[in-house]
Amino acid sequence: MKQLVKNISPASLVIIGGCVLLLISFGIRHTSGLYMVPISDHLNSGREVFGFAVAIQFLMIGIGSPLFGAIADKFGSSKAALYGVILLIIGLYMMSNVQSSLEIIISQAIFGLGSAGCGTAVVLGAVGKAVEEKNRTLSLGIVMAAGSLGQFLIVPFAGFLINFSGWMQSIIYLCFLASIMVIFCFTLSLPKKNGEENYEENRSLKAVLDEAFANKSYNLLTLGFFVCGFHVSFVATHLPAYLEDLTLPIWIGSWSLALIGLFNVFGTLIFGKMGDSKSKKNLLAILYSLRSLLFLIFIFLPKNEITILIFAALLGILWLSTVPLTSGIISVIFGSRYMSMLYGFAFLSHQIGSFLGSWFGGRLYDYYGSYDVMWWMCVALGFISAAVHMPIIEKPLSQQYS
Repeated sequence: MKQLVKNISPASLVIIGGCVLLLISFGIRHTSGLYMVPISDHLNSGREVFGFAVAIQFLMIGIGSPLFGAIADKFGSSKAALYGVILLIIGLYMMSNVQSSLEIIISQAIFGLGSAGCGTAVVLGAVGKAVEEKNRTLSLGIVMAAGSLGQFLIVPFAGFLINFSGWMQSIIYLCFLASIMVIFCFTLSLPKKNGEENYEENRSLKAVLDEAFANKSYNLLTLGFFVCGFHVSFVATHLPAYLEDLTLPIWIGSWSLALIGLFNVFGTLIFGKMGDSKSKKNLLAILYSLRSLLFLIFIFLPKNEITILIFAALLGILWLSTVPLTSGIISVIFGSRYMSMLYGFAFLSHQIGSFLGSWFGGRLYDYYGSYDVMWWMCVALGFISAAVHMPIIEKPLSQQYS
């Protein structure tokens, strides 16, 4: 066993550790929608309260991503991930004992901050530093595929736990599952660099940030990523409740989210591979346009078990396939040295979109008694995001001004 570990390259160890971290953390995060009805009933509140709490979770992931990204760039990805896992477990445990609206909001805030530490900004930054540029987008796609696989495996498992032991005890079991991540945090810090000489290697964090926020392409990429968050959080948080409103079987909600995760494994790998040889911004524009078309068709589609599962599978292909492409563009423009932090700020925009998608879903449902307005908003925002990506200049920063 020791010899086997010794034969694994440092880059491979980083990818393996990143896969495990995203598999477990993404899987647990995507169970939130399963708890909307039981926790709302337990607190005797409307869906807006739980929707707002999950929105706070998303927002804290966004706020924490550049912070943990800076920690990872400065002190190492392992430390950042370890701190994140500890906070995630604390937030989960608090969630299992909530007795008021304020407590569910606080628990989700702590859980979200922890998720940032062991989430995409830290993990993708570690992978970006570990692998060569020619294989970078595919490698990023592999770890994102692992996150999607976690969604496929853990969401229905959580649904089983809720039915088997009740929603409170099921969260305790998820805490034990989350503790596995502690071991894999220590694989993320690479003992040597990938050999690239980034022109900003010795520059200060402030100088890199000033240059990034002055760059039109980075700002457009960050703005477009907002829409991805809006789409993903609305569907992940409210789709199970939406299907329950249609009087469809309860299992449809958890298995729809699971199918989204399963098919996103293929989506992230396919688009990650294409991103190494084709224009990433054009692939992103295609992705957002296809999402909008799919939402538009879904609005008019008759809703039954078969059509819902087909919709979930198709949406899964387009789900988080945006992430390796978005992070890949950042590494192309700025290099890998400060990728964790720069992706973290782009991801903050994503999570602001997630905050609004989750909160507005609950707010508009309580006001109108349906999710119709939200589905139409998803259609419009997808086409807007596709247009926003087109002017992006997909070249290293040093070449953009030459």
